[in-house]
Amino acid sequence: MAKITIRDLPLRGKRVLVRVDYNVPLQEKEGRQTITNDTRIRETLPTIAYLREQGARILLCAHLGRPKGKRDAAQSLAPVAEALSKLIGAPVQFVDDCVGEVAEKAAAGLKDGEVALLENLRFHSEEKNDPAFAAQLAKLADVYVNDAFGAAHRAHASTAGVAEHVPVKAIGLLMEKELKFLGDELENPKKPFVVILGGAKVSDKIAVIDRLLDKADTILIGGAMAYTFALAQGRKIGKSLSEPDKVDVARKALEKAQAKGVTFLLPVDTFVTEQFDFKAKSITPGKYLAPGEDIADGWEGVDIGPETVKLFTAEVAKAKTILWNGPMGVFEVKECAVGTFAIARAIAENSGATSIIGGGDSVSAIKKSGVADKVTFISTGGGASLEFLEGKELPGVACIPEKA
Repeated sequence: MAKITIRDLPLRGKRVLVRVDYNVPLQEKEGRQTITNDTRIRETLPTIAYLREQGARILLCAHLGRPKGKRDAAQSLAPVAEALSKLIGAPVQFVDDCVGEVAEKAAAGLKDGEVALLENLRFHSEEKNDPAFAAQLAKLADVYVNDAFGAAHRAHASTAGVAEHVPVKAIGLLMEKELKFLGDELENPKKPFVVILGGAKVSDKIAVIDRLLDKADTILIGGAMAYTFALAQGRKIGKSLSEPDKVDVARKALEKAQAKGVTFLLPVDTFVTEQFDFKAKSITPGKYLAPGEDIADGWEGVDIGPETVKLFTAEVAKAKTILWNGPMGVFEVKECAVGTFAIARAIAENSGATSIIGGGDSVSAIKKSGVADKVTFISTGGGASLEFLEGKELPGVACIPEKA
């Protein structure tokens, strides 16, 4: 899927509207909003650097939080402009609105290589793909670039609608990288292809499981979704998080895996606790169950056990392509993070494999585990990654033409 990229366009002197994903976490410190994780900003730096080198006049637009169509100082992108300016070592003009006279004046005043960041798109409820709002955004630009993979699954004015009004459009370098690894690399993965899926819900990932069963050699299941599969096998899971209404769906996935000869592995042992308080990040002393032991009533599974870690690690070690989406347990709580971090290390240690971390909580987990620099690619998309892996067309990608 070779989309037109910014490398394919003449950009000097052009006003380029770039949709980026700057939905960063903020925390109030000493009366001002401070960014606690700037990964999403850093990921756009190659695109911005290329546009500046080419003499483009750069207008960045993004959303932050959920202000529901109203101005909210706590969700302003002003701190992002400040952080970005430091990262690129050049001024970033902050524009107090994203459409209208203020934005149009800022766009007209930009010189070659200069950068401006527009205020939060979601201060306008029309961002949810109002055609008139999309046309207003388009007035700012000669070229539209989508570099916000994390928002590409939404058909909003800034991710899809605006492209209908700007004749010249392309993807940025981050979007190009996302499509390469989540698309091209997984279309014909080097074998063995090992998929590791975790997280809470089978319902969130069943379409992904179904699609990957056609390509994977091995699928490893952890996290709370494993307990729904355990129910499908007639196992007892105590009060573990599960989806009893998805047991048939899980059973069909197990049957499909068997029919296709895909190795489909569930945890053989579990770390359990009687009392679990996510808010306080605390558990009563937990214990590991013996391999094959069911979870007793009143107990809850919160991580995979050591035998499962050994089993999964052996599969990961054989892989030539690895896709990981979703933690193995409640990794935010120290006692329940052992399995997730062990799997992260196993992926990092297989230097001969292409390792792809498919967005969402897995990104936090791989970073917390301290081995993020040892994997091939970390996706910036959460929901977008899952929808793309399901084979769905993403509106923010579909609106960009393919190369001739």
